[in-house]
Amino acid sequence: MTPTDTRSDTPTWTAGTTGTAGVTDAATAVAHPVPRTTHRVTNQPPEREGVNEYLDHPVLREAVHAYGGAWGEDRLVEVGALVGTGDFQRAAELANVHEPVLRTHDRRGHRIDEVEYHPAYHEVIGAAVAHGAHTSAWAEPGPGANVVRGAVFSLFAQVEPGHACPVSMTHAAVPSLRHAPSLAAAWEPRLLSRGYDGALAAPGSKPGVLVGMAMTEKQGGSDVRANATTAVPAGVDGAYLLTGHKWFCSAPMSDAFLVLAQVPGAPGEGAPSCFLVPRVLDDGTRNVFRIQRLKEKLGNRSNASSEIELDGTVGFLVGEPGRGVRTIIEMVSRTRLDCVHGSAAGMRQAVTEALWHARHRTAFGAALVDQPAMTAVLADLALESEAATLTSVRLAAAHDGESEHDRAFRRLATAVSKYWVCKRGPHHAYEAMECLGGNGYTEAFPLARRYREQPVMAIWEGSGNVIALDVLRAMGREPASVAAFEAELATTAGAHPVLDAHVARTRRLLAEVAGADAGAKQAQARRVVESLALALQASLVVRHAPSGTADAFVAARLGEDRGHGYGVLPRGTDAHAILARHTHLGIAPGR
Repeated sequence: MTPTDTRSDTPTWTAGTTGTAGVTDAATAVAHPVPRTTHRVTNQPPEREGVNEYLDHPVLREAVHAYGGAWGEDRLVEVGALVGTGDFQRAAELANVHEPVLRTHDRRGHRIDEVEYHPAYHEVIGAAVAHGAHTSAWAEPGPGANVVRGAVFSLFAQVEPGHACPVSMTHAAVPSLRHAPSLAAAWEPRLLSRGYDGALAAPGSKPGVLVGMAMTEKQGGSDVRANATTAVPAGVDGAYLLTGHKWFCSAPMSDAFLVLAQVPGAPGEGAPSCFLVPRVLDDGTRNVFRIQRLKEKLGNRSNASSEIELDGTVGFLVGEPGRGVRTIIEMVSRTRLDCVHGSAAGMRQAVTEALWHARHRTAFGAALVDQPAMTAVLADLALESEAATLTSVRLAAAHDGESEHDRAFRRLATAVSKYWVCKRGPHHAYEAMECLGGNGYTEAFPLARRYREQPVMAIWEGSGNVIALDVLRAMGREPASVAAFEAELATTAGAHPVLDAHVARTRRLLAEVAGADAGAKQAQARRVVESLALALQASLVVRHAPSGTADAFVAARLGEDRGHGYGVLPRGTDAHAILARHTHLGIAPGR
């Protein structure tokens, strides 16, 4: 049988001859395939690359300018262009596809305890360090320093979040190290350097260093005072020898770690002390730092998290004996700030990917972005992202100030925002993923990775209940933090009646909880934090966003007609106006 390509819709064939010449036996006819070109790709968005993630994010630009970071504009434009390249996006993907691998021994049997990363991971983290995402706020102190550093950090974390863990811890370690001036004198210049080398080597021989932390243990978890690791004086150079087991140690290839341990017989016995534990000592000797295993995490896959054993491991006291929690608390506060930055960055990635898809994809005769049901979902996701971005930049600005008011405000506002913004992240990522349909659920697109990534910010540095109880603690022990928070809300008093009503309800709730017993306080802790967080976000949106955006956010989050899921916006919301701030190049003041 011979195929005949008639280019009709149905394959055809001709009958051959069998048996006697000239006799056609139709019963022996067999269909043969007639190949056509069927894999012509249509109605798919182009690759989202070659964009500038800073220039294309007017909400972030305007906030940076509003809070003293205009001087960092050129730096942020450079970073925005870098992380928007196809090459950087591919490096981010490779760093997650090729996960870290633990090598406990070399092939001769020597214990080495090294974690191997794909070269793409080193490329990403090296770029972040080179642009000051880790410690530029300490290296270049002044107005807007934390705002600019936070924006740089967020731009990198938007595209590849795993590397942000050691970058964040290095930034946060500086104030804790300053409790030990001699250690700070040696280590702080290393932390402030813009150089990166991922190999284990004597810290003084490297172009720069990174610092991690190892606090939690399997028997205590968030209750770090239940710490069982011990530290005894080594009798040399003020060093101690630490023995214990740490259940979570992030980024184990960092150059040093802040660790909590008990010092028997020392002042404050029974409460942990803080130590700096180098991976490699100054003379090049490898410290005892046994990596038992890497954790199989839901997300954050490019970053290794480990379980480690300390066994006569050299460490150096940071701060006063028995005051380890107080020594390390500033590190905790600043890593919580970076959790807010990271969650807001994740929301921004989710919005950009969802909008890119919806603007370039058509269905039922129109672009997805122009179909009202989809427009409402996208606009609501953009509202959440805008509020989170404003919150993160405002918190960064609070860390730039050193007045009593600034310190009081950030004490409460950081915990409140860490709870709320980070908790909103996973659902936000899921809804954005759904906007892409089946593509969003595949690993070929970044939103599946983002969906797995967002929960870590809510869990790390205190999960929901831990943070909510910390808010109650701050309110009870540091009443100035409540006064500073209320002063922040007062900046928009009278600007929006629905917001005013919510603030009044929040004040009544705070008074009720203040007079309750301990059990009743705990039972209402989450309600208190949620009410405070929404009040702060609504105040910031009213202050900084266009009136239509502000009205929509306040009504959608605080109004009587509010819904529960994304896309349930009040009647009359101009969704396209909201999206306009998230879909085109924005021009920041003075540019």
